[in-house]
Amino acid sequence: MKKASLTGKTFILLAILVMPSLAYLFMTTGTNRFKKLPYFGPKEELNAKGDTLYHSIPAFSFTDQNGNVVSDKDLDGKIYVAGFFFASCQGTCPKITNQLFRVQDRFKAVRDLKILSFTVDPQRDSVAALDAYGKKFMVNPKKWFLLTGEKAKIYELAMKGYFANAGAGIKGTEDFMHTENVLLIDKEKHIRGIYEATNPKEVDRLMDEITVLLTEYKSKK
Repeated sequence: MKKASLTGKTFILLAILVMPSLAYLFMTTGTNRFKKLPYFGPKEELNAKGDTLYHSIPAFSFTDQNGNVVSDKDLDGKIYVAGFFFASCQGTCPKITNQLFRVQDRFKAVRDLKILSFTVDPQRDSVAALDAYGKKFMVNPKKWFLLTGEKAKIYELAMKGYFANAGAGIKGTEDFMHTENVLLIDKEKHIRGIYEATNPKEVDRLMDEITVLLTEYKSKK
């Protein structure tokens, strides 16, 4: 009886010591780790069982800051963050880029995580201009692609693929689009999160939800 009583007291003592740490971990590392992320964009119900076809990012092919072609095929089996910028921007874009650098730094060892930044001013943002911009902001070209190409194709992808024109933070018109939002794309090319990239707390949430997806895929193996 004394042994059982001692065991009970030990359990209570351990609970008292451990619970504050667990509560702190829960609050600071993201409660979203304990739930699945939503899907964004139009969806189609396939059958009565509830099987659903979610919107996926269409095929694309553009040129990065090293002059290499980067297509959707290069993102197969990868989680990535997508956003829009232009190299001559002096206000919002540097703020977004600095916040995305935090993402690059935190997940620098994670091969399954990439970052894509599409220029909305491809006439001026040549490969050389993007290379200079990337070096200025310490962009790792193996993880973070600064992409340029035909303006019409970039804008079509932005509006019909990433729904950039429908999100909060949109500025300008179809002739010049500029948004503060970045999107989290899963390995199946579905949109799983939208974040205001000038807000550090929103980028904290992005990083937490990247971890959610990485954990989700790891658990499926």
